[in-house]
Amino acid sequence: MGQGRRVKRGSPRGEASGPLMANIYLYYVFDLWADRWRRKSARGWVVVVRFADDFVVGFQYREDAERFWRELRERFGKFNLRRQEDKTRLIEFGRFAAGNRQRRGDGKPESFAFLGFLHVCDTTEKGKYIVLRQTLRKRMQAKLKLIKVELRRRLQNPIPAVGQWLRIVMLGHYRYFGVPGNGRKLGAFRHRISWMWYRALRRRSQRRRLTWERMNRLVKRWLPLPRIVHSYPDFRLYVSTQGKSPVR
Repeated sequence: MGQGRRVKRGSPRGEASGPLMANIYLYYVFDLWADRWRRKSARGWVVVVRFADDFVVGFQYREDAERFWRELRERFGKFNLRRQEDKTRLIEFGRFAAGNRQRRGDGKPESFAFLGFLHVCDTTEKGKYIVLRQTLRKRMQAKLKLIKVELRRRLQNPIPAVGQWLRIVMLGHYRYFGVPGNGRKLGAFRHRISWMWYRALRRRSQRRRLTWERMNRLVKRWLPLPRIVHSYPDFRLYVSTQGKSPVR
């Protein structure tokens, strides 16, 4: 039987209710305040993206970013909230970041992690600026570790049943991480699963060793190829509350 625990502030760490409560609470503490700050205090464009208690805020001008940084600390302090300092930082990012930093001799723009992706300033072959999003290494490693454990648990299950399960897992992975520029990471994910399944099947068949020729047939049959599900964000879908077109 589980044990109940009454708390006076916040939610127990790791509880499923945590993200739900964060969404409700931060809507009033952060979302409404940030929208009002953007309309009344910012000099330039401000973009806010939040998921549960994780958020990223982009600014056109550094002065706005530094002022928002200070005032956000005061805002959170009124509700006994604190930013996680080791995960909160102010960085120069965007289409002009590389050129500005190169002129100052500061090196390449910093990257940042958000919602399982590493976001990097990059350019296309034609030199057009893009935000490159790639699967975070620690996120993929954690997922592969769970799959490895589950493969061992399903060691004696029929191959078609395990193959169908792996197929569903991989398609779900592609639907989330299948963004432009992330094809190499998706391919690495499929390759690692192929190896783990191969080792698991060899461990099961002690008398008759599984050949790579047969394993390749299983991989082609059950493990779907990487696919890019999402396209680049469409400029036509941009939503603005300031009544002006965003600066390209």
